[in-house]
Amino acid sequence: MDHYTPISEGEGSRKVLELAGSVSNRKFWRPSARHLSAFKAARNILVRMWQTAAAELGKAKYIHIKDAEDSQLGIYDRPLPCFGCGIGWFSFLLGFICPLMWYYATILYFGNYYRKDPRERAGLAASAIAAMTCSVVLVVVLVFLLLTRSLHRVS
Repeated sequence: MDHYTPISEGEGSRKVLELAGSVSNRKFWRPSARHLSAFKAARNILVRMWQTAAAELGKAKYIHIKDAEDSQLGIYDRPLPCFGCGIGWFSFLLGFICPLMWYYATILYFGNYYRKDPRERAGLAASAIAAMTCSVVLVVVLVFLLLTRSLHRVS
């Protein structure tokens, strides 16, 4: 059947009308279309709630920002340990005097200590890199010393 052929009056047009009526029925919608209409309904409810809240706020003279007696500090408002620079950076700086501090901070880094306070992550990572660098340098120096000793014994 060609798309441009007209439908004659009678039985054919009745089938087209029945088909058009069944499309408007929601039980024949795709599941994604059903969810889309549910999201639109939820969005409309939220929009109405925001509009009423904004209207109520417009009536008030003052808006409550923070209670003067509520002095609870947030989780990241407290100062970092070790003179405010954190365990990681303190270990990094102290590691130049005592390199074992780098290894201590590396254990903390791989033990996910920074999950308690994400501000510690950078310092602990820097200490871990310094410990790795120190280890590589120590291995190279030891290999060099062992090779030079073995060469002196041979000659």
